Amino acid sequence: MLWPVTLVGAVAGMAVASIPGALLGGLLGQVLDRRLRLQSFEHLRDLLSSKRESLDDEELLFMLIGRLAKSDGRVLDSHLQAARNEMLRLGLDEQARRQAMLAFNRGKQAEDKPLRRALRGLHKRPERAETLLRTCWRMAWADGRVSEREYEMIQMWGGWLGWKREALDTLADEYEPARKTTEVKAGDYQAAMRLLGVQADSEPATIKRAYRRLLSRHHPDKLSGSGATPAQLRAATDKTRELQVAYEVVRQRRGFR
Repeated sequence: MLWPVTLVGAVAGMAVASIPGALLGGLLGQVLDRRLRLQSFEHLRDLLSSKRESLDDEELLFMLIGRLAKSDGRVLDSHLQAARNEMLRLGLDEQARRQAMLAFNRGKQAEDKPLRRALRGLHKRPERAETLLRTCWRMAWADGRVSEREYEMIQMWGGWLGWKREALDTLADEYEPARKTTEVKAGDYQAAMRLLGVQADSEPATIKRAYRRLLSRHHPDKLSGSGATPAQLRAATDKTRELQVAYEVVRQRRGFR
C-alpha cells in the first residue's frame, strides 16, 4: 500500500528540516492518509478531482442505474419502469424526475473515471453507499436476471465504495427472485457438490463464490456477439441451468440463503 500524503510530507519535511522534518512530515501525512483512507496517488487525484466536479446523490444514483440498464446493449421497458419506481421511492417532483431521467440517459454513456471519483468520495457515508448498491441490484434484476456484465460492474463499484466481495454477494442475495423449492436427495447432493467443485465442509461463502465463478464462465452471455452456433448457445444454456439446479440442491441441504 502506498500512502501518498505520507510520502509527500516526508519529502517536504526533508527539504525543510532534514531528517527531523521528514519524520514529522511523514507522521502528519500518515494521519491524513488514514483519515481519508488514501491508498495511492491515483486515489488522491480522484479525491481532489471530485471536489471540483462533484455529482449530487440523486444524479450519481441515476447515472449508475442508467449504465446498468445499457450494459447489455439495449434498454428494456423493464429497466425504464425500474427507474420510474426509484423516482417514486425517492418522492421526486416533476422537475426532479426530469433531472433524474437526464442523469439516467447520461449514465448510458458514462465513463468509469467520474463514477469512480464520485463513489470513492462516499467512503465516509456508508449508509449512502449501501443505498446506491441496493438500487443497483434492483435495476440489475429488473429484467429477471443479472448478466455477467451487470454483476462485474456492481462488484467494481462496490470495490470503489470500499465493500468486500462477500458483503456485495450477501446483499445481492436479498434481491434475487425467490427460488422454487424441490426435494433434495442424498445422491443429488453429492453430484451437485462435485459439479460445483466444493467439499462437504466448504463454507457457504466458498460455495457461493464457486457457483458464481462457474456461472460466469459458462453463461450464454459469454458467447453473445462471438459468432457462436445455436448448438453452442443451447449447450451453454443447459450448463447454466445445471449449475443453478446444483447450487439450489446444495443451498437447501446446507440451509443457507
